[in-house]
Amino acid sequence: MRLPRTIYSPLIALLLTLAPHARAQADAPSQSPAPYRLNVSVDEVILTFHAADAHGLPINDLKLSDLTLLDNGIPPAKILDFQLQQNFPIRAGILIDTSISMSPHRFRDQSIATEYAQQLLRQQTDQAFVLNFDRTAQLIQSWTSNPEAIHNTTHGDPIGGTALFDALYAACRSQFGAIDHRSSGNFILLFSDGEDNASFLDLETAVDMCQRTNTAIYAFSPDPNSPGIPTLAQLAAQTGGALFHDDASATDISADLRTIESNLRNQYRVVFRPATLAHDGAFHPITLATPDRVATLTIRSGYYAPSPSAPLKRPARHLPRKDSQPLSAEGPTHQSLGRRPKPAPPSPGR
Repeated sequence: MRLPRTIYSPLIALLLTLAPHARAQADAPSQSPAPYRLNVSVDEVILTFHAADAHGLPINDLKLSDLTLLDNGIPPAKILDFQLQQNFPIRAGILIDTSISMSPHRFRDQSIATEYAQQLLRQQTDQAFVLNFDRTAQLIQSWTSNPEAIHNTTHGDPIGGTALFDALYAACRSQFGAIDHRSSGNFILLFSDGEDNASFLDLETAVDMCQRTNTAIYAFSPDPNSPGIPTLAQLAAQTGGALFHDDASATDISADLRTIESNLRNQYRVVFRPATLAHDGAFHPITLATPDRVATLTIRSGYYAPSPSAPLKRPARHLPRKDSQPLSAEGPTHQSLGRRPKPAPPSPGR
């Protein structure tokens, strides 16, 4: 057994959720027909991951005995559930940075979002919404399975200021938090340079909400040298997503989108109880060793422990813009086969 090429990326949506209990440990994963509902307690962790062979094909026959999981360097106290999830419905949030700095890249980003909606969104089962943001966030299109509705709304007028963390928090809480996010593969398709200069919330708060709603962030950045690249890499790594660059060729962009879909439609879910878990908000790094035939493992870099009960500081502010629907904020490194996303360093935590 070894550590495969780790793609601290979309499939590890590791998340801490509030609720009653998970099912008993099983060596071979049960194939759960949709809808699959899983309830876990606050001191249990959900980890999702994707395994692929040297050709990039999904490996869907792993057993629990094939894996060695370490949480913060030590084995978990107990594995409570092990599931193979295939062909779950996908829920996608398309978030487009409409600030002035992104104006030169608007057409390219809209084309990528449209390609995803028209080529990969399954109208029978999948849904997506569109949210534009600058210094505020506006829900332009609510949940829909109509690709044309998505194409017709991926537009926006540039405004100064970028509240990236506020937009991510609002999208995960107001949209993914309003659906049964345990019964679908959830991700945010983010188009941004990663430079946040207007958020009330910080990166950690945004990541925590994405983890709680089992939502991975896949980001497309227009400039690999942007000062915001480390921010985008950290968002991807800590939510189980990946970082791509939208200046790649059309062929590579299409391959990137297919990678996202394959990861979300072929993943394992592990529920475990940590050996030690203080309610201190500390970051717990995760490592997962697999058989040698697993060439690429897409998994999140870790998770945040529950924080002590405290009122949220500086609640996000979202002001409506004309002809749009305001959003209320109330209420992994990724390595890839061949080309693909740049590596993102694991987060040191707080």
